[in-house]
Amino acid sequence: MPAPISLVERSPEASAEQIVASLKPPRQFDAATFESYRPDPAHPSQQEALERMQGVVDAWEAPKRRLFRKAPETKPGIYLDGGFGVGKTHLLASLWKAMPGPKYFGTFIEYTALVGALGYAETVQQLRGARIVCIDEFELDDPGDTMVMTRLLGELAEGGTKLAATSNTPPNALGEGRFAAADFLREIQAIADRFDILRIDGDDYRHRDVSGHAPVLTEAEIDAELARFDGTVALDSFDDLVAHLTRVHPSRYVGLVQGVRALGLRDVRTLQDQNDALRLVALVDRLYDQQVALRGSGTSLDRVFGEEMLGGGYRKKYLRAISRLMALAGEQP
Repeated sequence: MPAPISLVERSPEASAEQIVASLKPPRQFDAATFESYRPDPAHPSQQEALERMQGVVDAWEAPKRRLFRKAPETKPGIYLDGGFGVGKTHLLASLWKAMPGPKYFGTFIEYTALVGALGYAETVQQLRGARIVCIDEFELDDPGDTMVMTRLLGELAEGGTKLAATSNTPPNALGEGRFAAADFLREIQAIADRFDILRIDGDDYRHRDVSGHAPVLTEAEIDAELARFDGTVALDSFDDLVAHLTRVHPSRYVGLVQGVRALGLRDVRTLQDQNDALRLVALVDRLYDQQVALRGSGTSLDRVFGEEMLGGGYRKKYLRAISRLMALAGEQP
């Protein structure tokens, strides 16, 4: 097996066009369609949401069909409000696939990172003319980012772009399962009247539990684990990787992990700096999108965010990252 590479040695560069072209559903949703969505009969709102989303495609992009059946009245934006693991992202990816292009799909963090990398005016220019822009995990914990995103979506909507969003939803967050629709509408008040709200109830089909801890391995065990994976694997010091993230713009984190099947992290520790922690959250999202297995030594991966951080304003963001870290720590070859 080839020796592991180092993510720290990667310095990905990408043009504006390449960054924008990467805005599409993560690979775990490659097979996501309306037909493959399986509503839970115990929660009728799931079937209702499926039918409504299919109706959105009909209303937005297939006017000829309305000669044969009446499409529901639909606003130019739709927001999926519900708990974790009820299939909101599946439905959002299905909508994206059903719509003609140009079209873009990204998380809230990806779009704000895009603005940070390109500047606001260039981001508008790159996205202008899109038939639909999908925003997964819309976040309300940073007023500045929310304001920028609201302004961006408002400009795109004025040009005829359709909008679709889901809520930021951490797993098992002790009753903090979602931002309610009222919170979303209040924070995006400038464009709130453009959105219809779809409520989706249900249980987390993944039944993920953020209790317990991710396995802590020795360095020899990390080496042995990485050797079990086919394809490219990477091995880095946790501190070196955290430092490297300060030198790579978050919009290019996807290039850091591109093609990597598993990542070993030596000497994981609890972070004390909020900026380091937020950059790590952005990296974890990209690792999760690419389903990169994680193995670590030192501190358990679910303890990388300190108690003070978990009690602060970014609590929901960190809880989502912890869930994803634990899921990736259990990923098998």
